[in-house]
Amino acid sequence: MSSDTRPVRHILVLPDRDTAEEAAGELADRLGLPEEPRPIREALAGEDDAEDAQWLLVLDDPGGAYDPAGLDALAAEYEGWLERD
Repeated sequence: MSSDTRPVRHILVLPDRDTAEEAAGELADRLGLPEEPRPIREALAGEDDAEDAQWLLVLDDPGGAYDPAGLDALAAEYEGWLERD
């Protein structure tokens, strides 16, 4: 018997570190997380300038419990967007 459900990873892509840190706090509050997700810096492809970077908040969701539309809306509040891995 196989299961079609597999762990989901939500990735909120945000424009800068301050925004990512603020969004991490809001994410933890809204979802009742035990701790805030830690922002991760990702340089844009082909960019050498340290200013040209995105900040990611990675949220593992093994049970698929988090609402992607709600996460996308939260990311949009911070001028970002949601990706799923």
